[in-house]
Amino acid sequence: MTDTPPASDSTQATQIERAFVRLEEGQLHLRRLPAARAGEVPVLLLHASPASSWFMQDLMHALRKAGCLGEIIAPDTLGNGDSVAPSPEEPDIAYFAGSMERLCAALGYDKVDAYGTHTGARIACELAAAYPARVRKLVLDGITEYPDDLREAVIANYAPVVEPDEYGRHLIWAFNFCRDQALFFPHFMKEPERRLAVGMPPPQVLHRITLDVLKTLDTYPKPYIAAFRYKAFERMGLVSAPTLLLKPETELALLNESVSRALELLDNGKAVSTAGSPAAKADAIGAFLGEADT
Repeated sequence: MTDTPPASDSTQATQIERAFVRLEEGQLHLRRLPAARAGEVPVLLLHASPASSWFMQDLMHALRKAGCLGEIIAPDTLGNGDSVAPSPEEPDIAYFAGSMERLCAALGYDKVDAYGTHTGARIACELAAAYPARVRKLVLDGITEYPDDLREAVIANYAPVVEPDEYGRHLIWAFNFCRDQALFFPHFMKEPERRLAVGMPPPQVLHRITLDVLKTLDTYPKPYIAAFRYKAFERMGLVSAPTLLLKPETELALLNESVSRALELLDNGKAVSTAGSPAAKADAIGAFLGEADT
């Protein structure tokens, strides 16, 4: 979950465009920052669950300031935001990566630089592993492979299916579901040792992410469960693209601790510690994407 609200809608509207691209499932929604210079490799940004590309807007602008002059696009994962639901009843990360491959083809992209955070990091990782010709460079922000016992617990409890309630109790549930993710990990294990040492997101961020959950109440669990099931460390060895692993100071400790393991598995990986703001991340990403290919 992000804790930084994007700039005002009026500021965003003058630069970031919204569009729909038709895939075989239906219409996929995305936000895009048009290229400032022709011939540049597009940057594909994949968001965390249970949010949407709304939370990518500050990073999009920061990347442009950091020197990323190609088109920057941030799709809503199928089942999130304003995108259509995924087709399979129980989609896996390979399916979501395939949908991004089909999106790139539909947009006429030969290659992309792919960034993903949390669920998006798993999709980006699999996109690079399964479609190496599509990804020039890869940036992973918050990725791990959970121990079997924790994985099974989160699959069973983390993203429940909640039905609309005649008294509106699902509205209260959605807000507290989003709020609790800033308090504990996993959010349903409310034990002192699982208390997170991070600040509570501003009310406007909690409001917005709650809207994203309510908007996709029947489909938001699908990308979540796929992410928790994904065996990232089993797939990283197939990634040939140069890869940057971010270690934001605001990230969960267990995710930053996984960076060393990921570096052992990647053929061409490196890590950088950074502050957690979009600007700090963009500076690190921009420097990495601007390096000469090796």
